Amino acid sequence: MSVQTPTPTAVTVTPTGPRGTRPATAVAVYVLLVVVSVLMLAPFALVVFGAFKTRGEFTADPGGWLPDSFTNVHNFVVLFTEKGFGRYFLNSAIVSAVTVVTNVLFSAMAGYALAKVPFRGRSLVFGAVVLAMTIPYVAVFVPQFVIVVQLGLVDTLAGIVLPILVMPIAVFIMRQFASSVPDELLEAARLDGASDVGVFVRVVLPLLGPAVATVAIFTFLNSWNYFLWPLVVAQSVDTYTLPVGLSVASAAANTTDYGVLLAGSVTILVPVLVLFLFLQRYFIQGIAATGLK
Repeated sequence: MSVQTPTPTAVTVTPTGPRGTRPATAVAVYVLLVVVSVLMLAPFALVVFGAFKTRGEFTADPGGWLPDSFTNVHNFVVLFTEKGFGRYFLNSAIVSAVTVVTNVLFSAMAGYALAKVPFRGRSLVFGAVVLAMTIPYVAVFVPQFVIVVQLGLVDTLAGIVLPILVMPIAVFIMRQFASSVPDELLEAARLDGASDVGVFVRVVLPLLGPAVATVAIFTFLNSWNYFLWPLVVAQSVDTYTLPVGLSVASAAANTTDYGVLLAGSVTILVPVLVLFLFLQRYFIQGIAATGLK
């Protein structure tokens, strides 16, 4: 009895690109991503290029995209010697440093309590935090200003910092991340004799690294770019922050010096980029863990 051997059939293999996509589709996706990236980065590139241009280059016809020299720092010299940006930079640094420290510390404590410490009304408190996140800033602007006036903190850095000492979004992020900390670790620490403060400092806080980075970046961005509130509270050049100082400098000039203004924009932008580059890995982890979009 003979056994028939099945005839092998040809199998057509279609080449695929990354993640199983066809080459043509992959190329189209890459081209689209490149175009979108260029459109997003072009304004930032123009700001950086403009910071090194002279007035003559701005009024030249036709004008060029690139400055004649990237070593021309005249606009930055004018910014810090004539426009007082050294003082504004120091004020912004103080405001941002204080708000980052207070938000990280107090929101971590509040988030840990809301996630792991049982107490009566815990759900109500967390609901109040979530509700506070939905309230528009302009709705509480006037009451906050009245409080600052009554406390005598007008035209002070303390008055600028007060409304953002602890932000609801920071408490929410810390609470969501603290909820993922295993209860077994906390119980083990308590069995070893650690107090509640010791459990928080030695066990919980080290595990909140991504959340701390996320809160730090959010807080720094909010305080560094703070404009409307400092514009109202700060009433002298001694308390101006960078955004307010840049706005006042542009409004006070008879003719707008675009090079100086763009140099001020670069001065405001650089610290944000540096902070994000250092903390981007933890920031992405924190965003993924807390479910923010």
